[in-house]
Amino acid sequence: MAEGKDAVSRFYLTHLKGRWQEKFSADCPFCKEHGSADGRLSVVLNTASFFHGYFRCVNRCVPGGFPLWFARLAGIPLTEVPEYDPDQEIITEQLLYPAENINDEIRGYRDRITDAIYSLFQQSTVSRSVLEEMQVGFNGRYLVYPYIQDDGNCYSARCVHPERPEDTFWHGIEQFSKEPHNIFNVQDIARCENGALFICEGEENLLPLKQLGFPGVAVSHYAQLERMPGQLFDKVKTLFICVANSLESENAARNLASIIGYKARILVWQKNSPRKYSLWQLARDSGRGFAEALGEMVKNSRSFSPFSSPEREYRHFLQSLEQEQGEQYRNLSSGFSRLDDALGGIHGINVIGGAPKVGKSTFLIQIGSEMALRHIPVLYYDFENGRQKIYRRTLSRLARLSTEQLSDESLPEQQKINFEAARRKLQKMLFFWRVINDRKVTPELMRKHIDFIRHETRSDYTVVVVDSLHKLPFNEFTERRTGIDAWLRQMESIRDELQVSFLVISELSRGQAGAYLEEPHLGVFKGSGDIEYSADNAMVLYPASPQRDGSAKAAGNANRLFLVASREHSPGQVAEYRQDFPYWGFTEHPVSEKD
Repeated sequence: MAEGKDAVSRFYLTHLKGRWQEKFSADCPFCKEHGSADGRLSVVLNTASFFHGYFRCVNRCVPGGFPLWFARLAGIPLTEVPEYDPDQEIITEQLLYPAENINDEIRGYRDRITDAIYSLFQQSTVSRSVLEEMQVGFNGRYLVYPYIQDDGNCYSARCVHPERPEDTFWHGIEQFSKEPHNIFNVQDIARCENGALFICEGEENLLPLKQLGFPGVAVSHYAQLERMPGQLFDKVKTLFICVANSLESENAARNLASIIGYKARILVWQKNSPRKYSLWQLARDSGRGFAEALGEMVKNSRSFSPFSSPEREYRHFLQSLEQEQGEQYRNLSSGFSRLDDALGGIHGINVIGGAPKVGKSTFLIQIGSEMALRHIPVLYYDFENGRQKIYRRTLSRLARLSTEQLSDESLPEQQKINFEAARRKLQKMLFFWRVINDRKVTPELMRKHIDFIRHETRSDYTVVVVDSLHKLPFNEFTERRTGIDAWLRQMESIRDELQVSFLVISELSRGQAGAYLEEPHLGVFKGSGDIEYSADNAMVLYPASPQRDGSAKAAGNANRLFLVASREHSPGQVAEYRQDFPYWGFTEHPVSEKD
């Protein structure tokens, strides 16, 4: 854009009657009105600057700000101001302020500042005029920072010992030391509408910025940043967050930035900066070089992004490719060769529906326990059988003994040997296989379980078995379908964020005459239209020779597994699974040709 041709420059050049310069200067129109000697008004007209359009009087007769604030001070109709949006003039709830204030006390404290206190501030380049502008005072022992509210009055002040900053207390009306009133120099937020603003941790760190002429606010402690309502800065275009060089402060800054979004830019300290280093200390150490040092920090700041950087995304992608070539990824298999061929292993969200009594739980217990035997961490959320029953059935399958024989003390010698070997296997397996019966499980708790077992087993991958989808707690959801769909959304998120594979049992809807005899398709799943969108693989386990109600005829009958929908694989019959009675397991066979 040509010099001085942008709307903001034209606005100032029109009302201040001057010629364009990058750092424009004109006679201040406000000094005489405020009883000050004639001064100059400086305006940033460089369109590349974050502070484009920011004005300030060198005499500090009025607080600086951006075009809308200038228009309000000068009595210019707001409709003449660039970027004025009448729809933004939203009437907000007006705070009720008390009749009493501590204005007189603040003026008294301001008059008590000693030469020694002025000298202390001058070490960090802060002049007497800045302290007067910010109405900073001294009560004889403590520095007094007045928290002047939007109505122009002070109701509370924070008192800080000049040599021991940890020694502090609040003076004035107690409620004004808490949210939403505990923002130092809060009036600058309104003055910076459609412009840029600094927010600092610690009042003293705002003062060197004010010395340079920048607008800003401060909070007394980093913890307040995390509690700030983001809508406070809705009308600010850019918010620079300045905190001490510490992990706690940086985390608080990031939390605030995540609330505010792309408008927030966190100032980053150089790697060799001391721990807890602050703007106050930087100004003291760099002296006249403070403006340049701050400029570098502003230049190096980055807009907060909800996205990972392209470099990080690429590294993560390469890492995922490498992991998929590793043994852990290849081990994510069911142990049934035909099922693994059909699915390419156990990856993503796999939903398995089945008629009653076909052995859905037994099928997934077998898959989950076999994976745990191969040192794959498995979380089994059981709402059907109970932990002890699952362990007994698993031990029965491993030992090749019926559940009744597990309690028989007169077993033949070979069966005793098999039993002891199976017990040792189960004992080792339980490190990788955790059965959870908590009927109050939430997605947040599930994430904690996943984080724990991944850390405990040093594994990049986890398998979560849910038995069953329709028994999950739905919390605030009154309708089952709404709750099921919400859980499926959470599973998608967990799958993508934590590299988790799911095996989920679902109920089926009855077909005609109340039987489970329909040709398998996505519509047979009960109570959730979202399975078709969420599941990477949807499968149905049907008896090969069902009774009229669709259940298995007798123990030992075969069940056929159908892959009815898949993101990456061809649907069709997978295999036939015959109950390995009485050992609570299945054996896999090719699909029988005769029906």
